[in-house]
Amino acid sequence: MKEQTTIAGRSLILNIIFIVINLLGLAFVTAGYHESAEDSSTLFKSLGFGLMSLTIIGLFFLKGRKMMSSVSRILVGGLFIVSGLVKANDPIGFAYKLEEYFEDGALAFRIKEWFGMPDFSLEFFIEYALLLSVIICIAEIVLGVLVIIGGKIKLVSYSMLLMMIFFTFLTWHTSNCDASIKFLDRDTYEMVDPVAQIKIDESAENDELTIVSQDQITLVVDEMKQPQCVDDCGCFGDALKGSVGRSLTPQESMWKDLILLYLVIWIFAAQWIIAPNSRKENVKFVGASLVVILFFSFVFGWYFPLLFGTVSLLGGLWVLRTSGKFFGNYYGVAMFVTLLCSLMVWYVISYLPLKDYRPYAEGSNLVEKMNDGIEGVYESLLVYKNIETGETHDYSSTSKEYTDSKIWENKKWKYESMIQNAIIPTKIPSITDQFNPFIATSDVSSYELELGVIYELMKKATIEGLRVMNLSDSNIYEVPLTEYNVTDYDLTSYSIIDTLEMKNPAFTELSIRDVIVDQDRFVFVSSKNLLEGDWRSIEIYKEIFEECKRVNIPFVVICNASRDDINKFREEHKFYAPFLVNDETELKAITRSNPSLLIIEKGTVQAKYPFRSTPSKDKFIRKHTK
Repeated sequence: MKEQTTIAGRSLILNIIFIVINLLGLAFVTAGYHESAEDSSTLFKSLGFGLMSLTIIGLFFLKGRKMMSSVSRILVGGLFIVSGLVKANDPIGFAYKLEEYFEDGALAFRIKEWFGMPDFSLEFFIEYALLLSVIICIAEIVLGVLVIIGGKIKLVSYSMLLMMIFFTFLTWHTSNCDASIKFLDRDTYEMVDPVAQIKIDESAENDELTIVSQDQITLVVDEMKQPQCVDDCGCFGDALKGSVGRSLTPQESMWKDLILLYLVIWIFAAQWIIAPNSRKENVKFVGASLVVILFFSFVFGWYFPLLFGTVSLLGGLWVLRTSGKFFGNYYGVAMFVTLLCSLMVWYVISYLPLKDYRPYAEGSNLVEKMNDGIEGVYESLLVYKNIETGETHDYSSTSKEYTDSKIWENKKWKYESMIQNAIIPTKIPSITDQFNPFIATSDVSSYELELGVIYELMKKATIEGLRVMNLSDSNIYEVPLTEYNVTDYDLTSYSIIDTLEMKNPAFTELSIRDVIVDQDRFVFVSSKNLLEGDWRSIEIYKEIFEECKRVNIPFVVICNASRDDINKFREEHKFYAPFLVNDETELKAITRSNPSLLIIEKGTVQAKYPFRSTPSKDKFIRKHTK
C-alpha cells in the first residue's frame, strides 16, 4: 500500500528550510571541486558535504522526501525539456558529437582497458548516430514533461536514473580522458587492403604492434594506441558557446550531470509516494517549471523553449482530459509530446536549426568571429615542498617574494615542480584557420581564372626569372631573379640567355579566405560532401551563377572532395563554376544542409539557404543583387 505522505511532511517550514540549505550545500560542494576555488576548496567541500548530510537526515526524519522530490521534479523536468530542445534544434550537430564518442579510441577504449577486450568497438553505432541523436533528444523532452505532471512516475524515474548514470559516465570519461596514456587495441584488416602489408612490415620493428593471426584472407593485429579524447561533451549543443561565449568545460559538464543525478535520485527514492498531479498541483508544478525554462531560455538567448514547454505541458494535460479511453492517459501524453518533437526535428533536419548558434549564422560578422580570440597570459609557478611537514608553497618565478625568500638555499624545502598558472586563459577565435577555402595552383583551371579575384591572386604564382647557361657543360638553369647572385653565377662560368616568367616556388596554393570577407558581396555554395549532397537545386545554382557573372558578383563552390571528383561532378552536371576545397569539419559547422547557398555582404552572413529552400533566380536578383 502506498505510503500516505503529504507535501508538507511533519513541518512545512522546517522542510523548506532544509531543502534550501541542502541545495546550498550542493552548491558549496560543486564550487569546492571547481578549479577557480583552489584556495577555498577544502572549506567549500567540508561545508557543503556537512550541510547536505545534516539536511538529508532532517528531511527523512521530518518526512520531507515528497517536498524534496517535488522540487527535484520541477528543476529536473524544466532542465530536461530545455536540454532536449537545444539538442533537438540541431540533431545533426549532436549526431556529429555522438560519432566522436563512437570512434574506436574514444569511449570504447574504457571497455577495452577495464575488461581486457581489445576487439570491443562502438563504431557500428556511427551509421545510426543521427537516429540515436533524435531518440535521445525526444526522450529527454518526454521524460521532462511526464516528471513535471507526475505521469508514470516509476517508469520515468527508472528511465531518468539510467539516462543520468549513462550521461554522468560519459562526462566523467570526457573530463578524465588522458591522451598521453596508451591502451591495447585489436584491428582486423583484409589482406587485399594495403594497410595490412604496412602493419606486417611495422611489426618487425615496432614492439607495440603484434600480429595475432594471419591467413590468406584477414590479418588480426594488436596495437598500443592513444585515446581520442573528446574535449566537449555536447550537452547543450552549440547553445552555450553561441550565447555566453563558451561551452562547459569537461569538469563542469560532469558536475552538471552529478547535480542532476543527485536530484533524480531524490525522485527515484520517492517514486512510491508520488501520485499523479491533481489540478491544483498541475498549476503549481507547470507554473514553477516554466519559470525554470524561462531562466534557461534567458541564458541561451532563445525563448522558443518557453513556448514549446508551455504547449507541451498544457497540451499534454489537455490530451489527458479530453482524449477518451485509448489516448486519455499518460501514454497519450507521451505520444502527443513525441509528435510535437518529431515535427520540430523533421523541420530542422530538412532545413536549418530554428536558432543557429554557430559563428556562421545569419547576421554574423565573419571578420569579428575570426578575431574574437584572446591571447592567454600565463605565469610560471615554482612549487617547493617542505621535507619535514609535506607542506607545499607556490612562488611566481619573477616575484620579489621568491627572490627575497631564497628558499632554494633552505635545506628544509625541496623544489618539486613548475606549473603554468593562467592569469588570462587563452580563448580560441570562433572561426579558426580551419575556414580556409583554397585550391592548389596546379589545379587552377580556366573556370577558376574566370573569377576576377582568383585571376588577380594567380599573378603571385609567377615571378620574374633568368635563364642561365653553364658555359662548361651547356646546361641551362632557370633562376628566380630575387635569388640571382653574381658570385654564384659569375660571367666567366655562366651566361645569361634571357629573362622569363617562371613558377613561384613559394606559391603552391591559393586561399580566398580574406577575399570572401573583403568583397561588397560574395556568394558561395557550401557542400560538406560533394558526392553525397542532394543536388535537386543545381539548375537554380547554375542560373544564380550565371547571374552573378553578369553583375560581377564573385561566386564559388566550396566543398570537400578530390580534384578528380570535382572535375567529374562539374562535367556530369555541366556546372562550370570555380570549385575550391575546405576541411569537412568546418563545412559541417558552416551549415547542416548539404548543399547550402550563402550570401556574404561586407563580411556579414546576409542569408543562408538550405537546398530545399533555394531561392529562384528572380528572388535572388530582387533580394541580393539590387
